[in-house]
Amino acid sequence: MVVNTLWLVRKLGDFSSELLSDDDVVVLIQDGVLRWPTRKGWYVCKEDAEARGVNVPEEIKKSYPQIVELVKLANRVIVW
Repeated sequence: MVVNTLWLVRKLGDFSSELLSDDDVVVLIQDGVLRWPTRKGWYVCKEDAEARGVNVPEEIKKSYPQIVELVKLANRVIVW
């Protein structure tokens, strides 16, 4: 997997998807998991969703270890 920019988004209200390029990946963390879109390349932090009682499809969940692997793959990481 090629990841240009990994976006770790804490609140969707503050984030504009217009900033994304085709090789970017978005992981919703903290309260960002409360509103999850169904777009390609978007994921939800599994542990944060579980802590908030949010039920999301398994295929879009990323655990903390999986997020760490994405950080290693990314050319840059932005926390929004």
